[in-house]
Amino acid sequence: MKFLRCKPDKIPPSTGKVVSIIGAGPAGLGAAGILRCKGHEVVVYDMNPEPGGLIIFGIPVTRIPKEPVRRGIKELMDAGVRFVLNTKVDMTTNLGMMEEVVSPKQRIHLEDVIKRSDAVLIATGTWRTREMKVPGEDLPWVYPAVEWIVALHMAKYGYKPWSTVPPLEGRILVIGGGLTAADAVLIPETYPEVKGKVKEVVLSYRRTKEYAPMGPKEIESLIAKGAKYWELTQPIEFREEGGKRIVRFVRMKLVPVEGEKRPRPVPIEGSEFEAEFDYVLKAVGVLPTPPVENGCCGIEVNPNGTIKTDENFMTTREGVFAAGDVRHGPSLIGPALKSGVDAANKIHQYLTQKR
Repeated sequence: MKFLRCKPDKIPPSTGKVVSIIGAGPAGLGAAGILRCKGHEVVVYDMNPEPGGLIIFGIPVTRIPKEPVRRGIKELMDAGVRFVLNTKVDMTTNLGMMEEVVSPKQRIHLEDVIKRSDAVLIATGTWRTREMKVPGEDLPWVYPAVEWIVALHMAKYGYKPWSTVPPLEGRILVIGGGLTAADAVLIPETYPEVKGKVKEVVLSYRRTKEYAPMGPKEIESLIAKGAKYWELTQPIEFREEGGKRIVRFVRMKLVPVEGEKRPRPVPIEGSEFEAEFDYVLKAVGVLPTPPVENGCCGIEVNPNGTIKTDENFMTTREGVFAAGDVRHGPSLIGPALKSGVDAANKIHQYLTQKR
């Protein structure tokens, strides 16, 4: 996977401008590859021990081989892009469980990064699982999926001991219909570190497979690997009773709503049922994780958690830009990468026009 958009020997002399990028996921890496090829000095900060973001730590190796990604990152390094790892640029927000999973060794304030840079790009993505807001969600055997997947890969790549990975064994429930849910099913079904401990994986989704973001073919593939699929079901409670871990569900029906692309799932009254599971992985969506609260450092955050920008990717603070999922919400690698590239071109334009 290539991020550098020129040959290393074609990089022009230094412009003397320093661009700091916060986040080494696809948007940040894509931007770094453009900006370095324009002759700017590029420093990339990331809270993880290795660049790549969720491409490395959030997506199974069976979907994206990691060595091509690492080769692309090394090419950036060889071209002069500097990476500052294990460093969280953020003093005002908390990532919850992900904070413990990653455990960055140092924290620095965004304002300090801004002051030492000619331009800053925020590309911190979506690193927190959305809450379901149902009773029992905080029980210790109910895990947010993204956080669990990252913890597992931290151990798999040797950055953390396996004892830091929340256990997963027996009968597993995965909730959701997106790609994170697909990955949360795929890993227990395929990773040797987990597979031998798991007896069964059940995927619960509140719509039918044709409306699942992961797509019907992905669901069929998961079923072929041994997963069970419960469509039109929604967990509404987690509880412990008599030494058992119980999940209470309600069955759903789909109701077309004018102006909405997909029919809306509506609970069927009196359809509740219960099932016993050992562990639960919630994959019900992810939230943008900007490195500031609304208004901090002069940067406004939208009600949905994304960073407010203009058409040039600039935030409400001059010289500070945002790109990728933290700007437009959860997306795939391609759109995030393109967003970083587009933002980098706007940053270059800003730096060359700035007196």
